[in-house]
Amino acid sequence: MTAHTLSRPLTSLLVIMATAAATLGVTSEPAHAAADRIRLGSASDATRASWSGPAFTMNGDGGVVAASMTKAVDAIRANTGTLDVVVLAGSAPSGSQTPECDVITGLSGVNSCTTWTLTAASDGNNTQLNTDIRNAEFVYFAGGDQCRYAAWKGTALQASVQSVVAKGGGSGGGSAGLHINSSVVYDACTAGATSAGALANPYDKSVTFTTGMFDWPHYGDTINDSHFVARDRMGRTMAFIARAVKDGLTTQGKAWGVGIDEGGSSLFIDKNGLATLSGSNAYVVLGDHQPEQAVAGKPLTYSDFKIWHLTGGGTFDFKNRPTCGYYKRSVTNGVTQSNLYNGTPETGCGSQGGGSTVQETEPNDSRASADDVSGRTQPLTVTGALTTASDRDYFAFTLASGQRVTTTCTVPDAYDADVYLLDSSGGTVARSVNDGRGVDESVSYTRTASGSGTYYLELEPYSGSSSAAYSCGLALS
Repeated sequence: MTAHTLSRPLTSLLVIMATAAATLGVTSEPAHAAADRIRLGSASDATRASWSGPAFTMNGDGGVVAASMTKAVDAIRANTGTLDVVVLAGSAPSGSQTPECDVITGLSGVNSCTTWTLTAASDGNNTQLNTDIRNAEFVYFAGGDQCRYAAWKGTALQASVQSVVAKGGGSGGGSAGLHINSSVVYDACTAGATSAGALANPYDKSVTFTTGMFDWPHYGDTINDSHFVARDRMGRTMAFIARAVKDGLTTQGKAWGVGIDEGGSSLFIDKNGLATLSGSNAYVVLGDHQPEQAVAGKPLTYSDFKIWHLTGGGTFDFKNRPTCGYYKRSVTNGVTQSNLYNGTPETGCGSQGGGSTVQETEPNDSRASADDVSGRTQPLTVTGALTTASDRDYFAFTLASGQRVTTTCTVPDAYDADVYLLDSSGGTVARSVNDGRGVDESVSYTRTASGSGTYYLELEPYSGSSSAAYSCGLALS
């Protein structure tokens, strides 16, 4: 790293500041690296035999979103013990030198947060940096310049971050840090792409990619984009998708753009690939065929991008990616259809349509009185509350032979809920009984018998009760 020459008065001042910081639980490197490594919280790393992730946060702008970060921390530590976080930045911010850690250290379950500011690609091989990362359970990439982050490909840092996820930790980031966490990274290494420019020429010099950096579980073939609605980036994401498909950067001839708006919008993605949105807007954009025209120097033509619009509390299953619930938009000679950011979901994708929500109707305390959600449009969300210790909520649905059901339930902090999938006779075919109030539950099952059958989603309180609502996404595929 670059050495810094310090005058004697400044050196003395740094010693005084370091002493005061230690009193406040802040540690730093020696003077030559004071701007490079700053640790908040405990000076000793947390120890634990195993972790319960991976978990991810994908933020539309650079700031940490407490709601999604808390979910990630709690998921990784299974609501017990503490963990350590490392923040990676490509430049020092104005104001606080640790804006991300200032938020993160205020969250329950965080033992320490260490900010590293790295200004050269070779910094990715720094020994202390990689020790910090490998001892951490979550790595957060700050906003800034994703080209600097892409330059860490092939350094020890890349393998260290991968090791955190592999042990059951997590990764995430915002703005530039969002971009680096997709499997195809728009790296902006030559210039910043605009929607107008990318649509006019998808091979413009500003449209460049890095691949092979990270490929997180269930999140393959994605291209992240940030500040999505605020900076009108749907058009450039469409161009990115067309390029990825045309150039073979993804598998199976498909590419999935993930656009997240600014202003606190963030996707929390659990170990099963279920994403839940905090904030206002996120979009998943699918290109599933070769572009009609994507060549250098000519405007893009691509028909029928499939777009899922998520609003606050909405979910998207990246493991079992839905085949319905989208609206379509096309680009012809570089000109998009109007109203890119809102649309009526298609109803012509088999028996499934644009999605629906079912609120429980009491009494639904047995299979005989279950709320029947068979035939409801997908993606389907069921909601209710476990108001007493003896409350049971049942939802009935039908599965055909070979059909799979996946459900993930967001549970309020007021109680610990268990989730069961039952067959027509009431036998348990799958269950999720994670321990702890407010801990989400997720379960899936595939019918192998011939014909179709009736099944039940059952929720019951293990401990606690409240009028606070749970929310379960029920996806059939």
